[in-house]
Amino acid sequence: MNEAEVMDVIREGMIVLIRVSAPPLLAGMAIGLVISIFQTLTQIQEMTLTFVPKVLVVFISLLVFMPFMLHEVTDFTHIIMDKVIAGG
Repeated sequence: MNEAEVMDVIREGMIVLIRVSAPPLLAGMAIGLVISIFQTLTQIQEMTLTFVPKVLVVFISLLVFMPFMLHEVTDFTHIIMDKVIAGG
């Protein structure tokens, strides 16, 4: 396996990492923005108000997107194993 192939594997790994982590991160960011706008409009400055909804939304997004995430990681693992079997 030469340097170009190693770089391709690293690049693909980074893309898979971004694709797998994006749904829960974006869901958490969206609910954080909504709660922050709500706090600004109502002038409620409770620090704990953001944590419970964020945890719930991230957990629900993990449940919803788990098949997609598992499929992405499995496909990447198959590609890597095929390269290992092929000898590089």
